[in-house]
Amino acid sequence: MMPPEIQSRSFRPYIAASISSPSFTSSSFPSTSPYPPNQNPNRNSHILSPSSASSRSRFSASSFAHNTRIALALAPCAAFLLDLGGAPVVATLTLGLMIAYILDSLNFKPGAFFGVWASLIAAQVAFFFSSSLILTFNSIPLGLLAALLCAQTNFLIGAWASLQFKWVQLENPTIVLSLERLLFACVPFAASSIFTWATTAAVGMQHAAYYLMIFNCVFYWMFAIPRTSSFKAKQEAKYHGGEVPDDNFILTPLEGCFHTLNLLFFPLVFHVSSHYSVIFSSAASVCDLLLLFFIPFLFQLYASTRGALWWVTKNANQLHSIRVVNGAVALIVVVICLEFRVVFHSFGRYIQVPSPLNYLLVTVTMLGGAAGAGASALGMISDAFSSVAFTALAVTVSSAGAIVVGFPLLVWANTVYVFFVNAWHCGLGLQCRLWDLTTPKIVFADLDRNALCSFSLSKLIDFLPLPAVAGFYFACFVTKKSLPSYFAFVVLGSLMVTWFVLHNFWDLNIWLAGMPLKSFCKLIVANVILAMAVPGLALLPPKLHFLAEIGLISHAMLLCHIENRFFNYLGLYFYGMEEDVMYPSYMVILTTFVGLALVRRLSVDHRIGSKAVWILTCLYSSKLSMLFISSKPVVWVSAVLLLAVTPPLLLYKEKSQTGSKMKPWQGYAHAGVVALSVWFFRETIFEALQWWNGRAPSDGLLFGFCIAMTGLACVPIVALHFSHVLSAKRCLVLVVATGLLFILLQPPIPVAWTYRSDIIRAARQSSDDISIYGFMASKPTWPSWLLIVAILLTLAAVTSIIPIKYVVELRTFYSLAIGIALGVYISAEYFLQAAVLHALIVVTMVCTSVFVVFTHFPSASSTKLLPWVFALLVALFPVTYLLEGQVRIKSILGDEVADLAEEDRKLTTLLAVEGARTSLLGLYAAIFMLIALEVKFELASLMREKALERGGIRHSQSSQSSSSNFAPRMRFMQQRRASTVPTLTIKRMAAEGAWMPAVGNVATIMCFAICLILNVNLTGGSNQAIFFLAPILLLLNQDSDFVAGFGDKQRYFPVTVAISAHLVLTSLYSIWEEIWHGNTGWGIEIGGPDWFFAVKNLAILILTFPSHILFNRFVWSCSKQTNSSALITLPLNLPSIIISDIMKIRILGCLGIIYTIAQTLVSRQQYISGMKYI
Repeated sequence: MMPPEIQSRSFRPYIAASISSPSFTSSSFPSTSPYPPNQNPNRNSHILSPSSASSRSRFSASSFAHNTRIALALAPCAAFLLDLGGAPVVATLTLGLMIAYILDSLNFKPGAFFGVWASLIAAQVAFFFSSSLILTFNSIPLGLLAALLCAQTNFLIGAWASLQFKWVQLENPTIVLSLERLLFACVPFAASSIFTWATTAAVGMQHAAYYLMIFNCVFYWMFAIPRTSSFKAKQEAKYHGGEVPDDNFILTPLEGCFHTLNLLFFPLVFHVSSHYSVIFSSAASVCDLLLLFFIPFLFQLYASTRGALWWVTKNANQLHSIRVVNGAVALIVVVICLEFRVVFHSFGRYIQVPSPLNYLLVTVTMLGGAAGAGASALGMISDAFSSVAFTALAVTVSSAGAIVVGFPLLVWANTVYVFFVNAWHCGLGLQCRLWDLTTPKIVFADLDRNALCSFSLSKLIDFLPLPAVAGFYFACFVTKKSLPSYFAFVVLGSLMVTWFVLHNFWDLNIWLAGMPLKSFCKLIVANVILAMAVPGLALLPPKLHFLAEIGLISHAMLLCHIENRFFNYLGLYFYGMEEDVMYPSYMVILTTFVGLALVRRLSVDHRIGSKAVWILTCLYSSKLSMLFISSKPVVWVSAVLLLAVTPPLLLYKEKSQTGSKMKPWQGYAHAGVVALSVWFFRETIFEALQWWNGRAPSDGLLFGFCIAMTGLACVPIVALHFSHVLSAKRCLVLVVATGLLFILLQPPIPVAWTYRSDIIRAARQSSDDISIYGFMASKPTWPSWLLIVAILLTLAAVTSIIPIKYVVELRTFYSLAIGIALGVYISAEYFLQAAVLHALIVVTMVCTSVFVVFTHFPSASSTKLLPWVFALLVALFPVTYLLEGQVRIKSILGDEVADLAEEDRKLTTLLAVEGARTSLLGLYAAIFMLIALEVKFELASLMREKALERGGIRHSQSSQSSSSNFAPRMRFMQQRRASTVPTLTIKRMAAEGAWMPAVGNVATIMCFAICLILNVNLTGGSNQAIFFLAPILLLLNQDSDFVAGFGDKQRYFPVTVAISAHLVLTSLYSIWEEIWHGNTGWGIEIGGPDWFFAVKNLAILILTFPSHILFNRFVWSCSKQTNSSALITLPLNLPSIIISDIMKIRILGCLGIIYTIAQTLVSRQQYISGMKYI
């Protein structure tokens, strides 16, 4: 039996037999045939032998179909390796992948491919140097083995990434097929090892072999089950009787054999190697050995029903014989080992039967149950004899299990036997021996005939054989699919479960998980009853499926409540003694994924509706929040949040695909529900932030996270149902941006806006911060509201929520509001002590805002007024800078120094004035940079418009005839919109906006000059800063007034000239600084060290001039250099690198060599391009 994806279809695409060469097209073959199956003219002429079929396997370039399967295995491995490697590996990989992404976005696919591989190789090298595997394992062989495993996993990730490039599929089809085979062959080995490594690192090494066994079984199921290749076209001629040929499978029999050997022997060998000293020390150790071999063996026999043993034989009868014979032997061994290793070891207290009868009954129960389950799974219950045998087995197993746990069972045969034996004893006047099956123990009593008869009858009436009857009804359900039988089994089974819980736990005076044990017993019984009833409810007719949905939802809610109490209320109270009771995290994960798998299966089988799937998915997923947040109500608030967020993804999934979108009022209602659910989630957010920060978060931070989470939770609503509504997207952007601004700035929130629960109030009343940090003077945070308002107004204008583009008055008020808000914010945040500057800073920001807004959206008169606004802005710069601190400096210099404290205060004031002036320089540098960028953008838009006008004359002429077909109202609306939108055309630019290039150049030069001053003040004149500052000069524009002949071809000339000139001037200053000794004068003496130093470095500096002069001339002219003068100047830069004493001269030398090589290569490329053109 094969998996569904490789089963035969109703018909296959017809492919001509003459086509035998590989196909390298980028599109896959069509999924339908040009001929019906019964009318294919060549359907009898395509019978191929296996060898010819293998040779004619066609390659089909398509997307890799197994990405999800590979991602489930390799993505966690990659995350684990990144955690082991640390920051160096993350930084290296991030940088490399960014470069690869840039290359891919530039459509340089081979470069992106090699960039990905180079990133992985660099990350692996960084991993070897950053991770200490040898020290971690304290063993050189183990450390090297772990390093090789990490390298193999990294290589497999690279192979997986290679399959995502379509050009690799087209140009190298055989390599793509090999990579696919390599992934399926090697991923199970690497992934299971990495998963086991991570698990043992978290929970310990004691049961590592069992973890490896589980992961081996999972990945064997994912990869060893035969899968068809993503890159092989499936030809109709190759399918005989619904079978897929072997050459269409990804793996060959060799890989299937290795996977089987790994599944069966690797956990066993790993356990032997890690526990070799105690491997035969006890019977439990021997049972471990047997379990580690026979449990995977049983799993493989079950996997053979899905084709796992296709490489052994394809004969169904032989496979069935293999499964039955080997499965029986393995089942016996596993059951016996589990009895000894698990049942009697962990649950021996619940076995109420004395030895040796307990071993017999437990074996009958477990072995019989396992045999019945195996027979049902293999489909062996198909005739009357097998049904009778299964019924007898079910009755025997249920009766034996009930006797084992001490259930009051009385089978008819035992009743008759006990009655006659005791009657014979009483007739002889002997002491009667009764087996009281209630306890069950042998008791002695003096009974006469009447007492014996009454005892037997009472036992016969009171204790009916409920387990046997329950087993009989369950067998009837399995063999005859009778629902009444199943519900009878549920009723009887519920009675037995209730008795077991009451008999063993009801009388214990224990507090468990924050509640009395009796209350917990009620929850357990209710949960088990629901779990037993749900399968029968799911088999009811479709009209009654709501009962199954109610049962599943109730069961999920009870499970969430029980696990929440177990996980978050850790404590067992017994007569005042308290101990910790740990509910393991893996149980939460296990029940979650089992529940999600059950929901998916029932949904696929159409047993439950979409609403139940939505609710159950949210309930099961909310349990995972317990693993990350320790809040007690976290499960329920997470469930409410998921129920509010996921309807567009789960509840309206089909509707969003077929075009039946959510109505606007439904969208508003869902958004309101999302906001309400986030408000319920606020305490959980508070506790998470408190755990992350180590202290109680501020109201602004909490409010920001709530707003941002509300916006992100509304993304599915907008993306799936209102993607065509632009206003919805803009509002969503504003909401998320508001939340992020609150998170970053944390403004003070009025008390009236906050709701402080008991948890938040208790956290805020803690005095730990004061005891640790003491009292600290808080800085006023109210200006952050102004910055938030300014940014939100800017976003509203950019997204056209505020229509400043069409209304001049609104544009004016907008620019004034932005300028005032930013001016007040900057004054209050950075210049709080300099009150004289507040008005000047506000005016400066208003001028900046007005200039930028009206340059981008000009009005009728703005082109005449904006030059004066810029002139005012330039004039304010020196005035503001000189006024800053002038009053305070005069007051300091005017007063005499009174004492040491006063002198310290004046020194502090001088430092504050210097810092404020540096801040002013940074502010004006940012302002001039913004103006230069805006002017550059507008001029580039004008040039683009000019190019479109040149090429759009014909298009406009041809569109005049088609415009007559428009409705008059539509033409009027277009004309009105065109007249209201302000534009700065080429003609208006020539008439009124000729000042823009000059303004942009002035702003660029002032920004560059201020940045150079800041470099000197902040870094002392860094050598590398010029390489980051010189690109500012790229904002220079073509200007006939100041820079004649400067065009687009010369745009890099200012950058190179500025770098060369700056390095030369700073080198001269360094030489002067070395030979000038302050007040003592010059230190130059003929033949002295200073004289030799100056002459040597000046000469070396002059030697670097030719290369720089030639390269700057080349950048200005952009013409091909026919002579080799640039290469001749190359050796002149070597002395500056070798014997210079000044770092700047060395940089000039290195730069000269780079300039020369770049000039030569560019000239050669121009020559080659010209020859190709010719």
